[in-house]
Amino acid sequence: MRICSLLPSATEIAFALGLGDDVVGVTHECDYPSEARAKPVVVRSLIDPENTSREIEEKVGELLRNHKSLYTIDLECFKEAAPDLVLTQDLCDVCAVNYHEVARAAQSLSQKPKIVTLAPNHLSDVLNDIARIGQATGKQREAETLVHELTRRIESVRERASSSDRRPRVACLEWLEPLYSAGHWIPEMVALAGGEDGLATTCQPSARIEWEKLIVFAPEVMVLMPCGLGLQRTFKEASGLAAVAGWNELPAVKQNRVFVVDGPSFFNRSGPRLIDGLEILAQIIHPEIFSWTATPAMARRLAS
Repeated sequence: MRICSLLPSATEIAFALGLGDDVVGVTHECDYPSEARAKPVVVRSLIDPENTSREIEEKVGELLRNHKSLYTIDLECFKEAAPDLVLTQDLCDVCAVNYHEVARAAQSLSQKPKIVTLAPNHLSDVLNDIARIGQATGKQREAETLVHELTRRIESVRERASSSDRRPRVACLEWLEPLYSAGHWIPEMVALAGGEDGLATTCQPSARIEWEKLIVFAPEVMVLMPCGLGLQRTFKEASGLAAVAGWNELPAVKQNRVFVVDGPSFFNRSGPRLIDGLEILAQIIHPEIFSWTATPAMARRLAS
């Protein structure tokens, strides 16, 4: 089978199911596992990742207002890959290439591939997507094994976190300039880890919020997880937060409970590593229950 994965999380799922040798095309963002980086790139972004967060936000807004895609499919490379199966998404035009563009590109191939479209909102949707990819590739047994293990880990966090009566107020921020609260599966993960996310709603997209709303919510724990930005870049982006009016009065800041995490690896992508992210959240929210095992590359405290 020849697979083009046009979504980093789908690439991670494919490799987790033992399909690495079958993957013949990926996106510029498919960096996990490391073997994925050696695959031909068939999708690239029109956004310069070196721009500031504000510049990226403005460019994204401009493209979307003009009904333009943020990504482009390299048709020549796509045709050369000649996929039998294309893994894509229909959830967020900011996160990956638009489904309709994928469908048009698939129609240009001499052999029309099967397209499996993912649109997860819950963790259960992510598990179902693993099963769907397993079904589409003849890896049902491997998918069942992976789903069983991930489910076990989810339930372990849920059970241990429920032993505490405290549910700290938690703010998960998916962009810092302007400010966005993290949506989709993140509020569910916060709840499973024993926290209360009062800024976002499960199954709803990430939403822009005003600083005043964050100040009023007065989070006891803050987790910075900008979409697409790694841990080091997030530290750099967070350097100006102390200058925001009211920042130093937030309970999370006063108690030194502001954390920077590797968003792309453990929170932004709807793949198996979301469960690593859930375990990281549990360690951040309830350190009295969960021993700290996250490495410095996964999560670190933002010094006050």
